[in-house]
Parts: sequence; structure tokens; C-alpha cells
Amino acid sequence: MTCTDRPLSTPTVARSQDSTVFVALELSRKSWLVGVSAPGDTKISKYTVAAGDGPGLLALLAKLQTKAAQRLGRPVAVVTIQEAGLDGFWLHRLLLSAGYDSQVVDPASIAVDRRQRRRKTDAIDVETLLRTLMAWARGERRVCSMVRAPSPEDEDRRRPSRERAALVAEKTRHTNRIKGLLAGQGIFDFEPLRLAQRERLETMRTGDGRPLPPQLTAEIRRHLVRLDAVVRDIAAVEAERDALLAAPAVAEPTAPTAADTLPAPAVLLLTLKGIGPEFASVLCLEAFYRTFANRRQIASYAGLTPSPWKSGRIDRDQGISKAGNPRLRTTMLELAWMWIRCQPSSAISRWFVERVGTTRGRVRRIAIVAVARKLLVALWRFVTQGLVPEGAVMKA
Repeated sequence: MTCTDRPLSTPTVARSQDSTVFVALELSRKSWLVGVSAPGDTKISKYTVAAGDGPGLLALLAKLQTKAAQRLGRPVAVVTIQEAGLDGFWLHRLLLSAGYDSQVVDPASIAVDRRQRRRKTDAIDVETLLRTLMAWARGERRVCSMVRAPSPEDEDRRRPSRERAALVAEKTRHTNRIKGLLAGQGIFDFEPLRLAQRERLETMRTGDGRPLPPQLTAEIRRHLVRLDAVVRDIAAVEAERDALLAAPAVAEPTAPTAADTLPAPAVLLLTLKGIGPEFASVLCLEAFYRTFANRRQIASYAGLTPSPWKSGRIDRDQGISKAGNPRLRTTMLELAWMWIRCQPSSAISRWFVERVGTTRGRVRRIAIVAVARKLLVALWRFVTQGLVPEGAVMKA
């Protein structure tokens, strides 16, 4: 049978000797499609649940579990899978609290048909999720990447840092809009964030000597009001962030106890020159709240690992994977440039200078990614083992 002669769909069923009901959830805003492969069934069963109806889903799973147990004459387990996405982790936690084994998968890690015009429907997607879950249950860990869901407390602790990033972007947007409106009138020296300059707004003249039009002045004042509100919100969020950094972190139940005598990660990071409260908060709340087995795991979590393409005589590097935490990756790239400036005597900075020298452009940008990866591993060892990065200078 050639690839063009194969059936349109391959059945995915649980074997009769299995004692597990595999359930795949295809979530959408309108409805949830539930695909089920139960022991002894010869085909996949599909059910529809209203979107957001957690109790309805639990009732359906209990019914399916009871039916499968009666058919086999022995208890059966229920394993569910869903894609990480806009719904977050509330459904995953609901299933865990009900006693079910719930898995959350990274959708980008699931293999799909590579045809130019591949078919895509919710029914096809739910069957793909089922096949992925059953392969995972057989021990095929390379078939996909499961997401480690954070605890509700860890998820909530991230909020100030993420909100601050959104507020800073909003502040920049209002500032640029005000400057752009005035630039269209020939005024280029107005700084919206300086309160003393706002008194000039009524007396300013356009480039051709006219007073500012009244509607334009009213619009600028409305932008200034929103800008002031954003600045106040940033100050409030930064105060919450600093309070979180000062509070002792709660370790994971499986965290190692060898470094119990070390201070909190944020306290350690803030002792290094070049690392301030924002860098420390992102590193602690996005990365160091969880445990990693080795340096490859933490570099992969940040999406800073290389992506080689080797096949036959083809051997090229596609750059970093960008498959990890985007906030952590962006922060590490910013911190890498700051580290080169503030820690010139460190081993990582010396490596960068020896490798790049005064070269500009693409080579320098590639090298700074390597610096970010090396620095992340060095900081991880610093907060978990107390190993100070080689040549690093501490704050006075």
C-alpha cells in the first residue's frame, strides 16, 4: 500500500486487556469535543460538552469510567489530555481534584501531516491527541512534550511582573502618541513624562507660529491623564513585586534539600552587580520557582537551545528553538547585554570579547544568544548550589 492508498483515518482503540480509558479534549469557545478510547471498544467515541461546563465533563467521565468497569469486571483508570492554550490550567486542576490523571501537552510538539493542504477538523485533532496520549502512556516520551502546570500560587506570583511589562508598553504607546501628535505641528522638544513641561502646553506654538488647535490640545490632555494613571499603576505593581521578592519562596515538594541553607533566589541574584529587581523577579518567578535536573533542561525551558538541521550532506544551524518561555528568553537576552557592560571581568564576558571582539552585526547578535544561555545556567547554579559565576563582581 502506497502513501496515497492508505485509509483516510486510522482507528485508534484501546486493547481489551487494558484497564485505562483514554480521553482527549479538544477545547474551543463554543463547545468541547471529547474523544474516548475505552477498553474493548472497536472505535473512538466522540461526545460534545458545552464550553466551560466543568461539572458536565466530570459527569461524562464518571459515566464512561463506570461503563468500562462494568464491561471489564474490574476497576479502570481515566487518563485525559488537553492542549495548553487560552483556557489555562483550571480544567487540568479540576480533573486532578476529581481523581483523574490529567496531562497538558504542548501543541507545537505534536507531529502532524506535512502535506501542503492537510485536513484539519476538531474530529481529526481529537484523534491525534488520543494517539499521542496512548503512545505517551506506553512510555514513548519523545512523542510529545508535556507541560508542567504551575501551582495556583506560583501562577499568581507571576502576575506583577507580567502586568508591569504590559503597563510599560502602554506607557511607551501613550508617550509616543503624544510626541507624534506634536511632531505633526512642528514641535519636537516636548517630554510628556516631565511634569514641568506640561505647563507649556497652553503657550506652545506650532512650527508656523500658530497656537495649538483646541481639539488637538484636548486629545493630548486625555493622553496625559491616561499616562499619569499608567505611571501610578507601574509604581503600585513594582511595590507588589518587591514585596513578593522579599517574601520567602515556597519550594516544590520534590525540590532537593541540599541547598536549604542558601538565601532566597531573589536575595542572591540582587547581590550580583548588573541585576536589579525586575531581572531578579522574572528569573525567580518564571524559572527558578521550579526544579531542573541539568543545564540542558533549563536552557531548553528558556528556548535558548540550538536547532541543528543535519541530513545527508546538509549540516546547518537554524538558530535557537524559541520553544520555551518567551518572557524568560527575552529577559535573558536583555540581561546578557547588561552583563557584558556591568561584569566585564567575568568569564562569560571575557569569552564574548575574545569570540567577537569589535565585530558588529549578525555575528555579535549570535554570540549574545550564547552569552544568554551560559549566563542562565550560571545563575541557576548560583541560586541552587551557591556557585558564584566565575569572575563575577558582587555589589558593594
